[in-house]
Amino acid sequence: MRPASSPERNPVILPIVKIGTPLLRRKTAAVPSALAGSKGLKKLLGKMAATMRHADGVGLAANQVGVNLRLFAMESQKNRRYPKAPAFPLRFYLNAKIVKASKKKVRGWEGCLSIPGYRGLVPRHEWLTFTALTPEGARVRRTVRGFEARVIQHEIDHLNGFFYMDRMKGLRDWFHLDLWDARFRPKVRGRGK
Repeated sequence: MRPASSPERNPVILPIVKIGTPLLRRKTAAVPSALAGSKGLKKLLGKMAATMRHADGVGLAANQVGVNLRLFAMESQKNRRYPKAPAFPLRFYLNAKIVKASKKKVRGWEGCLSIPGYRGLVPRHEWLTFTALTPEGARVRRTVRGFEARVIQHEIDHLNGFFYMDRMKGLRDWFHLDLWDARFRPKVRGRGK
């Protein structure tokens, strides 16, 4: 577990809702512009970051913690679930929308904090351009590729009511984590897994 960036000694860890929860299958509500920069939003985002880090995730959508708002947190630092993933810093995006994406798709392994214990091989756009708001309300437009693009697609899918399995061609490449670990997990020096 990585420490939260918040100065709190014991950050609040929110419960992560699981597949089958109706909120996870509905499109989330847009974040009102009046919420940008508010103390309430900053507090929620701090809790989401702490929850994501506690669960060794690389992304977490608001509806995964029971909040019907179109926002997500993402960060990739070395952790036990993604030991070889490229790093990117903690970021929060509000009302994110993909505006352009590569025709080429790349298959990669994904898991989900709302579906613990499973991994699936998922085709995703190799790169994408998206627009969003920062927590302070500034508009951003970014083009990302690789693992970061995969995480953004995964989180935007959550905000639209989809899971990674919905993007898979079938369930032949969907594994319980015990079997996936034995067959596919990248070896980490000194740990054997």
